[in-house]
Amino acid sequence: MLTVTRLTTAGLAAACVALLGLSGCGDIDEASASPLSRDDLITETADQLAAGANLTYSAKYQVAGGETATVNRAQRPLRSSYVYPGGRLIVTTTVTVKCTGSTVCDSRAADPAAAATLNDGPLISPEAAQAMLATAALDPIVDTKSHDTTIAGRHATCLLLDGVDGTPAKKFDLCVTNEGVLASFTATIDGVRIDQALTAYAEELPSDAFLVPPGAKLVDKSPR
Repeated sequence: MLTVTRLTTAGLAAACVALLGLSGCGDIDEASASPLSRDDLITETADQLAAGANLTYSAKYQVAGGETATVNRAQRPLRSSYVYPGGRLIVTTTVTVKCTGSTVCDSRAADPAAAATLNDGPLISPEAAQAMLATAALDPIVDTKSHDTTIAGRHATCLLLDGVDGTPAKKFDLCVTNEGVLASFTATIDGVRIDQALTAYAEELPSDAFLVPPGAKLVDKSPR
């Protein structure tokens, strides 16, 4: 009869001592005790946030000033929308629509990268936060602190980054849920304080998730 033995880290270390002596066991102890490096922490969090792009969900946030904002994502067809005080951005595979207030919306050719620059108002998009993390991962002198928390009933991993070059904010604090949803973000960008926190999460989308505001004038600015 074949017997399978599952060894814990302690068991592996004991086996190593028996077979090789103490001098040959350093790698096991070091590998088991080594914490994630700064780069690993940032890269893992960026990858976790990127995974959220494959989800269908509606996330509501409280933003600076006590107002609300919403991020909606769908997969088939692929599209997303960002509704925030003072505007709205809708990104699909065929068109990109940006609204100022609730009265005028500009329609342009599809721009999948449009959401990555949504960081100049009360709401930062997951794509923009991910881009900032990717830049931070390449900076060798970023000060990084991490912790876990619970936001809107969901477990989240958080990073506080300081001294980041090449991003809209040298210092920013963000949390990402286990699913890959941006749970919170805090920074000052171009003099505007962004302070958003997840308040509700649903896998069902509202019926108006990808519609322009009722009565808004839609202006086609696509190249002729």
